[in-house]
Amino acid sequence: MSLILEQVSLQVDGQTHIHETDLALAEKGFNVLLGTTLAGKTSLMRLMAGLVRPSAGRVFFRGADVTEVAVQRRNVSMVYQQFINYPNLSVFDNIASPLRVAGLRGAEIRARVGPVAELLRLSPMLDRRPSELSGGQQQRCAMARALVKDADLVLFDEPLANLDYKLREELREELPRLFANRDCTVVYATTEPSEALLLGGHTAAMHEGSVTQFGPTGRIYRQPLDLLTATVFSDPPMNTLAVEKQGAAFMLPDGDRWPLPTAYADLADGDYTVGVRPHHVRPVADVATGGPQAATTLNGRVLVAEISGSESTVHFEALGNTWVALTRGVRGAEPGQQMRFEVALDHAIVFVPNGQRVDARRVEA
Repeated sequence: MSLILEQVSLQVDGQTHIHETDLALAEKGFNVLLGTTLAGKTSLMRLMAGLVRPSAGRVFFRGADVTEVAVQRRNVSMVYQQFINYPNLSVFDNIASPLRVAGLRGAEIRARVGPVAELLRLSPMLDRRPSELSGGQQQRCAMARALVKDADLVLFDEPLANLDYKLREELREELPRLFANRDCTVVYATTEPSEALLLGGHTAAMHEGSVTQFGPTGRIYRQPLDLLTATVFSDPPMNTLAVEKQGAAFMLPDGDRWPLPTAYADLADGDYTVGVRPHHVRPVADVATGGPQAATTLNGRVLVAEISGSESTVHFEALGNTWVALTRGVRGAEPGQQMRFEVALDHAIVFVPNGQRVDARRVEA
């Protein structure tokens, strides 16, 4: 592991920004910090970079204790959500600025800037000023400046948040390729679970200054240790329902029974919380149409339906809870409409009352 935080914490003006944290980041691939706004992602990155010193604990990088080493003495690059470029400099000079600070000159600077500009498709606009670029091009310029430095540690603090959808998708696909052959540690902060899944690598789920779980991204998504981590790694939010397990069924609050999924055949009787992600809840038909119902369905009252491209999101009330169903295609629904929803219970994740996930034979979330 290249970057290790050992019992690191951060207090500012009597408030805890980062609770005691132990974290060992992977040297290859992306390390993603996933959490909502104010989860502590930026504070943790500032500790990693040396922009602030921890209130307690130690920071190690490639075996050396760098806790007291100022950021100016570390080989670190950082790209922010608000792309930062020097408005009076050309794109070339913006990219070259860290090389000039490092004392490089002329031909060596050109030799370093050229390939990076080509990689980020900035070569035709090296003579332009940032004000002459689109938002996506300006962010590419900021990224090129971070890449040309050839830093040991590269930090991305929600770098794509202010770009339009098309540009975000384009740059998300490019980023893993840009770092595939670089000898550096990459940390990427995001609020979007889909972005973490796309980048892959390892993910640290964060909530209110704490890392709730860290590991391979796919594993964190499919096997969260607790309900809090599962909630962080679900957008739209995970649907949850308090149930009682009796024999071979989950008893619902309204007295209905859902058959126990095979993965939880050995589950002891008692109280549990069932978590189901929105893409495993599917609108079936209007209740008024009648007909046989599947074993795991809910009758709900629509609150609002949203259509976004090829997907529809339906928010509805059922069993005293607000639920979200996410389905492919266009699904029209009016507020107040009664609808039936099928729940793919085989994909459910089960938690005990304190929020810990129940181990199952097979859980494919």
